Amino acid sequence: MQGQPFWGVLMDTCGVGCVALGEAGPVGNMTVVDSPGQEVLNQLGVKVPSETTSVEASIEMSLPTPLPGFEDSPDMRRLPPEQESLSRLEQQDLSSEMSKVSNPRASKPARKRGSRTRKGPKRPQQRKAPSAPLVPGLLDQSNPLSTPMPKKRSQKSKGDLLLLKLSKGLDQPESPPSKRPPEDFETPSGERPRRRAAQVALVYLQELAEELSSTLPAPVTCPKSPKASSPTRLKKTQQQAACHGGEENATAQDEDFVLQVEAEDGGESEAPSEALSDPEPAVPRSTPRGSTSGKQKPHFRGVAPNGLPNYIMAPVWKCLHLTKDLREQKHSLWEFAEWIPLAWKWHLLSELEAAPYLPQEEKSPLFSVQREGLSEDGTLYRINRFSSVTAHPERWDVSFFTGGPLWALDWCPVPEGSAASQYVALFSSPDMNETHPLSQLHSGPGLLQLWGLGTLQPESCSGNRAHFVYGIACDHGCIWDLKFCPSGAWELPGTLRKAPLLPRLGLLALACSDGKVLLFSLPHPEALLAQQPPDVMKPAIYKVQCVATLQVGSMQASDPSECGQCLSLAWMPTRPHHHLAAGYYNGMVVFWNLPTNSPLLRIRLSDGSLKLYPFQCFLAHDQAVRTLQWCKVNSHFLVSAGSDRKIKFWDLRRPYEPINSIKRFLSTELAWLLPYNGVTVAQDNCYASYGLCGIHYIDAGYLGFKAYFTAPRKGTVWSLSGSDWLGTIAAGDISGELIAAILPDMASNPVNVKRPAERRFPIYKADLVPYQDNPEGQDLSSASSGIPDPPKARTYAETVNHHYLLFQDTDLGSFHNLLHREPMLRMQEGEGHSQLCLDRLQLEAIHKVRFSPNLDSYGWLVSGGQSGLVRIHFVRGLTSPLGHRMQLESQAHFSAMFQPSSPTKGPGFPLASHRLLSNP
Repeated sequence: MQGQPFWGVLMDTCGVGCVALGEAGPVGNMTVVDSPGQEVLNQLGVKVPSETTSVEASIEMSLPTPLPGFEDSPDMRRLPPEQESLSRLEQQDLSSEMSKVSNPRASKPARKRGSRTRKGPKRPQQRKAPSAPLVPGLLDQSNPLSTPMPKKRSQKSKGDLLLLKLSKGLDQPESPPSKRPPEDFETPSGERPRRRAAQVALVYLQELAEELSSTLPAPVTCPKSPKASSPTRLKKTQQQAACHGGEENATAQDEDFVLQVEAEDGGESEAPSEALSDPEPAVPRSTPRGSTSGKQKPHFRGVAPNGLPNYIMAPVWKCLHLTKDLREQKHSLWEFAEWIPLAWKWHLLSELEAAPYLPQEEKSPLFSVQREGLSEDGTLYRINRFSSVTAHPERWDVSFFTGGPLWALDWCPVPEGSAASQYVALFSSPDMNETHPLSQLHSGPGLLQLWGLGTLQPESCSGNRAHFVYGIACDHGCIWDLKFCPSGAWELPGTLRKAPLLPRLGLLALACSDGKVLLFSLPHPEALLAQQPPDVMKPAIYKVQCVATLQVGSMQASDPSECGQCLSLAWMPTRPHHHLAAGYYNGMVVFWNLPTNSPLLRIRLSDGSLKLYPFQCFLAHDQAVRTLQWCKVNSHFLVSAGSDRKIKFWDLRRPYEPINSIKRFLSTELAWLLPYNGVTVAQDNCYASYGLCGIHYIDAGYLGFKAYFTAPRKGTVWSLSGSDWLGTIAAGDISGELIAAILPDMASNPVNVKRPAERRFPIYKADLVPYQDNPEGQDLSSASSGIPDPPKARTYAETVNHHYLLFQDTDLGSFHNLLHREPMLRMQEGEGHSQLCLDRLQLEAIHKVRFSPNLDSYGWLVSGGQSGLVRIHFVRGLTSPLGHRMQLESQAHFSAMFQPSSPTKGPGFPLASHRLLSNP
């Protein structure tokens, strides 16, 4: 081959060589016609004599020593000391490889059949020299040309890879040498070449991890990924991390994309590694899965002190923090300063004047209470109207009788840390057998009742009693709903005001069957009763002039019959609480601006009260609006449920079209808890599918989660209430059973929630039990055994003559061994095999349930129904030391702000202890 032009290649064992175009010498000597510059020669380690200035130069190259671990490799061959002539076969292979240099796509090694292909954006096909060797730390300082290329499956031989590497090096010879110290022979974890798809994937994983980790209470430990923590995947990832590495500068730039999440077991998360054939980046072992994962391990292990698993109690602890923080931002200390109670507007009625407004039943039906874990003697109780039973010394439950069926109920909000007396306002129908057609306006006498429950503190609960403090006589028919102003309407009972002003307890709105909404400013009972003579009639019934009447229409056309009865109310939950929403029988949702000064919306009447007209209204449903709920974080959003079986989410800035409309079943009540983007719905069983009647959580549509079946129920669920402090909902149904369910963290997809039966438990079950001639001697054990069906009594008198109510209470102080306890087994049996008898009076039905919204009494629950008996329970097992610490901190903060001069006396004390407050 002497004198023939050819391509000459000199290679070392690490795959780097020099290519020159020239003529062959006698024994492999090459005459270089166009040699690289001095920079390239210095970079490649070529020795050039200083006296040589001609274009022709003699290249002397020394072969480096083999790398550790490659001495016996059959693919790493050494060149013989004497250069031999290339055979024709070698020239053909060489020419084929050089043809691939001009087409980089053709030089890409073929993939193995059945191997995974990389998904993601297409990499640009351009020739670019790597900025540094692929395996840093394995080079000898005296041989900077050495670059190991481990052989991979589905690739060509090492010689072909060497030619490809050489051809890319010729395109950009100015590539800087590696700055990795040669003595570092270990591959650092987490280093890999920069890949665009890997960066995009890791950015997505990092955002997903931050979103999921932000919903957990701090400190939190994220679970291992089920897929990545499998033995096969783990072994493969460890092998990749041990064999391959990345560049030092690329690792520094990719530092933000590597997830550093601590695993549950305290071990370090495994850094992702990347293979040479461009696979998908390995997911870190501790990366939490998002809503698309098939399985999700619980974030918390172990059992809480109350007996429930920690993963069930975790959302409860989270809700305590969120509710406390958001109330500090969204609630106000003082609003509506012009609406202060005036003593001369409260007219005390005589016994004769108050008689038409009082409920007709003077005594309650017979009832008995069986408490789990306690031996009861089976005593039957009958209490008078407006009287109560003393709280149980161990369980602290209280019962009192209102005189008629309960249809409206709400707690009076008090500031956090005030440790003040707790109050509930309620409405009971005057007649046990009274019915009201919804299609027509109805007016008539009724009584709004205010009950004091005491401070409900643990040290004062034993021996506590509920007290009827005063009533308000109304002539506006049935009160279907009532709502207190969420905050800013309460002041200290001992506040000194100049007569005739009285300290204000709260602002209360009533939805009446005559189509009007009445707004009352309620005074503290101590101040009001102190204005009356000592021999005043007990109970005290007042005729009160409301501070404002809210009416539909306008000044020119104000006909309330167009909209029908007002069935539901919702007070704007965020400060300054200026807007009030109401739902009507014809499907209209109406909004009033309470402090408006517009002459078109506000009229001052001759008696000093106000008449307000709405500033906004729209047709939300085709039939009656049964319930309304405002978003407690953003007042622009509202949800409504109507008799047209639709649930609609509204953005009040664009009320012409709902954000989301869901048609499922006939909804009776909604609960929109503070931290979640969805509502919990109670339903009537008339349109429910078989097996799906009960309580459902429905996403508003933003996250796109499917409905979560919270609890199955056999009968109609009349009422539903949610506690923002506990993340728990309570529901009462027509069968007389009151249950509670702890919601999972709804920020994650609830489809992954396992064993939802462990999250719900009964509070009590009311049964209508028949008795013979001697009810006191009746064996109460027959209530749960196979007793004959009670006679189908259609009226209240027939029912109470042959039956009594049996309340079976659950021990709410602890939930240990909950699934095997008798109340839990009874509830599960009733969910599947119970039968309803709808052709009789449902005396045991529960119509209204309300959790306390106040931090000082956040574990208390009040409920009542058709019998007129109202019961108060303390869900002690859901309270925690965290909540108690928040109570103490809030009380210290409240005392530092207000510093009351002397402790105030609540209605838990005898009424004779009320005294006249001194006025300035």
